[in-house]
Amino acid sequence: MIYTQTDAPGKADGPSAIGDAGRARRLIHGWSANLVQMGLGLTQQLLLVPAFLHVWSGDVLAAWLAIFAAGGLVVVADAGLQLRAINRFLVFRSCADCDGRTASFYRAMLRIYLAIVAGLGVLLCAAIYLAPPSSVLGFHATPAFDAAMLVMTLGMLLSLPANLAAGLYRVRGQYGRIIWLQNAALLLGQIAQLVALFKFGSLFAVAVACVSAQLLFTVFVVAFDAPSLFPFLRGAGKPAFIALSWRWSVGQLGRALPFAVANITELALFNVPVLLVSALVTDRVAVAQWGLMRVIAGLVRGLCLLVTLPFGAELGHDYAIGDIERLRRHYAYGSVFVTGLACLVVSGMLPFWPDFFALWTHGSIPYDGPLAVTLLLGSAAVAPSLLALVFASHSNRGELLIRTKGLQLVVFLALSLVLIPRLGPLGAAFAVVASDILIQFGLLGWMIMRQTLRRPFRHIAFLSAMAVAIVAFGWLIGMAITALVPGSGPAHFIAECVAWLIVIGALASPLLNKALRERLRELVPA
Repeated sequence: MIYTQTDAPGKADGPSAIGDAGRARRLIHGWSANLVQMGLGLTQQLLLVPAFLHVWSGDVLAAWLAIFAAGGLVVVADAGLQLRAINRFLVFRSCADCDGRTASFYRAMLRIYLAIVAGLGVLLCAAIYLAPPSSVLGFHATPAFDAAMLVMTLGMLLSLPANLAAGLYRVRGQYGRIIWLQNAALLLGQIAQLVALFKFGSLFAVAVACVSAQLLFTVFVVAFDAPSLFPFLRGAGKPAFIALSWRWSVGQLGRALPFAVANITELALFNVPVLLVSALVTDRVAVAQWGLMRVIAGLVRGLCLLVTLPFGAELGHDYAIGDIERLRRHYAYGSVFVTGLACLVVSGMLPFWPDFFALWTHGSIPYDGPLAVTLLLGSAAVAPSLLALVFASHSNRGELLIRTKGLQLVVFLALSLVLIPRLGPLGAAFAVVASDILIQFGLLGWMIMRQTLRRPFRHIAFLSAMAVAIVAFGWLIGMAITALVPGSGPAHFIAECVAWLIVIGALASPLLNKALRERLRELVPA
């Protein structure tokens, strides 16, 4: 693929150019890649679990879920530098020497990344040696738990430099390309996990297989693909090595702090509850139950983020050049699209998740209905605020991010420490959902909508009515199908899902009419 500036956010997308056509093409490419990535995420979180249970006991599976969650938390070491770089790259798009300034900033930031990886790698090894995770998290009887935790966390730390390159891909209209490369790494990693599982059967071997693919992806992108795609990164004729100023480096970390707080909060909401439940709940089956149940919330949240991320650079570009009308229009439509998609997915999960859970775990782990309903409805309710979060991150709203997301993290941790010892996994669900609705939607989402839209109250009312209608209608259809379709087992579950998709598809078929879609778009308050 050859990079062309006319297909990236910038002057070619201005009012005098065919920006809407280029934007639609980029969004479609990004969404298609994200759809595959979501499928691979489902494979990791759902389809690999029966394979793990075929070899491991429930206790070992709980240990793996804790290790995997810890690996996901390591990306907080990025410290918001990726979004800081993205905002700078967006600013450079309007500069005279765009490529030169981008290359200079990229090289300087890459050296900061390498310094962070080296320093934190030493600290991580020391921390695991002094405070073994098996003792902290209660997995004393699980063989090789500490070694697997070290491999997973250290491997994910070494893969951080790929974040910088991914930010440049996103700004330069190559979002789909970097996601496809990530998809290849994810697929390779999953195949390697299965080979390691059935050949060696140990946590350590599976952890090595998981992180090896991520390290290969990092080396390929940073050392080969990015310089080939963006020739100005090769540095032909660049000056000799110059040591970075400590003041400049610390300044970048300071300016990245608001984005770091936002990222830490998002990761904490998904990964920390697993570790808190592991530490505060003695029942290991309950730990495995929460680790599996949180997958549904992560699925909906991840789907919404994958849909909104391609919007990020586009909306950020509109904001940077002051194209307020285009920004307002695309934000309103994007908000409706994300909310509708989340609610549709939730309405399909609510009636069929119990059957799937029983098949997924072979009945070895009990199903918790209140926990599943709480997580699903909470995920649907917070969906509109995820677009606000992505837009805030791509429009340099550092002060807003650090205030709202920092408060959300405090609220979440306080509620977790109070509720988890009393309610177990359900307390963790309440803590996540309450912090999402009260802070992320109630503060961050509202402030972004108020600053962006002309009629924010009407927009929120429109979203609320649409969400209630979609969830209620889809849930009722699913319950009716469950009662009418006879049988049990995998065939029964597949028949239920197919019947629901057919009914929903038939009801949504009028949307294929372009004139009707245009009339509906006019109803969206902006």
